[in-house]
Amino acid sequence: MSTLSVVATGAAADAVARHVPTLVADEVAGRIFAQDPTLWGAAAEEEASKRLSWTGLARSSRPLVGEIAALKAELDEVGYDRVVLCGMGGSSLAPEVICATAGVPIVILDSSDPDVVRGAVTDLARTVVVVSSKSGSTVETDSQRRVFEQAFRDAGLDPAQRIVVVTDPGSPLEQAARGDGYHVVVADPAVGGRYSALTAFGLVPSGLAGVDIEALLDDAEAVADLLAADDDANPALRLGAAMAGTEPLRDKLVLVDAGTENAGFPAWAEQLIAESTGKDGTGILPVVAIGAEPGRLYADGTVVRLVATDADDDGGPESSADSLVTVAGPLGAQFLLWEVATAVAGRLLGINPFDQPDVESAKAAARELLEQGVGAGDEPAFTDGAVEVRALGGDWLTGTATLATALDDLLARLDPEHGYVAVMAYLDREADADLENVARDLYDRTGRPVTFGWGPRFLHSTGQYHKGGPGTGVYVQITATPAEDLPVPGRDFTLGQFIASQAAGDARVLADHGRPVLRLHLTSHDAGLAQVRALLGQGGA
Repeated sequence: MSTLSVVATGAAADAVARHVPTLVADEVAGRIFAQDPTLWGAAAEEEASKRLSWTGLARSSRPLVGEIAALKAELDEVGYDRVVLCGMGGSSLAPEVICATAGVPIVILDSSDPDVVRGAVTDLARTVVVVSSKSGSTVETDSQRRVFEQAFRDAGLDPAQRIVVVTDPGSPLEQAARGDGYHVVVADPAVGGRYSALTAFGLVPSGLAGVDIEALLDDAEAVADLLAADDDANPALRLGAAMAGTEPLRDKLVLVDAGTENAGFPAWAEQLIAESTGKDGTGILPVVAIGAEPGRLYADGTVVRLVATDADDDGGPESSADSLVTVAGPLGAQFLLWEVATAVAGRLLGINPFDQPDVESAKAAARELLEQGVGAGDEPAFTDGAVEVRALGGDWLTGTATLATALDDLLARLDPEHGYVAVMAYLDREADADLENVARDLYDRTGRPVTFGWGPRFLHSTGQYHKGGPGTGVYVQITATPAEDLPVPGRDFTLGQFIASQAAGDARVLADHGRPVLRLHLTSHDAGLAQVRALLGQGGA
């Protein structure tokens, strides 16, 4: 039987004691599993009524086990041993965690960088591609699919034998895929993308890659009754209360990998929590700690330590945090735990956890820039070495044309009590992976939370809190010109043009909301990246 453990200390424990009895009295857990859409208020009821099927996935997804096994057996005839997943956000993060935890290789393609996409289009004779999108309208995923289709044809391979589409029933993508003779698996349409770990979006690519998905569902089903119980010991009620019930509210949640066997889990939890904020930015700011737990913490933060299931300590003596939660449990159980806890946190905060921040404005800005031509009227403020510098969101540069003073000027706008720093890198997250370490360096310099996201992989890249919410952010955006561009078959733009428009669109929306954005464009990747690493790692003048 699966084991879940949620232990709170300090301010988090006070929040549990304060709120869990009321949550139990209001039968919140039982009503979540009964799919009661009234839990989050009248304004949320319509959306919630269409987004609660995830509570029963441990059982309702069982037919997928056989369906995926049959599909895998059919695809085995083409001789594949490499799975590439084309998907974004909730469609890619869960399979990445599932496969990494199981030690099963999979290629996650959730970028529009032409160099990254080109790097994935290799070894085609041994490759099966899973294309995951609820509607099929996601431009990144559509572009990736088109590139693979052309590559398969050029290699003399039939795309219909090697492409599997996962989408909602009745979507335009389903219709097109069936028309093209592709393998199609439909997902539960009453589950939002970030809650879809145990739907076809999480299970199909993982199962085709070789993961035992039945065991994953077993772990979730083993704790379903526990999480549905209106009882003070319910781990999800305790975690939700600790996340959203501190007084005053500690709205920064620091996620620390402290030995959990669930590889990459903080990144999945980050996206779940970040997207479950209100449209006005109200909610919790999740911060994935790079490396070990910080030795000190800002006053508006709670630390969540993710430990191994068989850990024999509660983490308290090892932490200096005065608001701490230690969480353990197998992956399938943790998926369900955090989904329920996030829904509980939404009730405590008075927001709709099935809504999401306003990301459409950034997409619209990207489309407009793509049509107009990126860079029109967008001259850099100055160039320092191999880095072009642009400053958006107000007249905040001092006028001294150096990278160091530009960063100083940006950080001078940081609210020392409630603000945060967001670093958004539109680069290759594998080749440039060590850039993530600048998040810890900036935290050491500022004493404030620092988020790091690979654009357009994470919602951080669209400035999900640009309307307010848990403090106000200052933003560093890093872009580069690709080594070689890549046309999108059947489209009138290239991937290089597209990712440039995404980055510029994200920055424009942030600036329109008065957020300061320091844009650093690498005119030479290697030389410019070395400058940026030194700048952010050492911190200003």
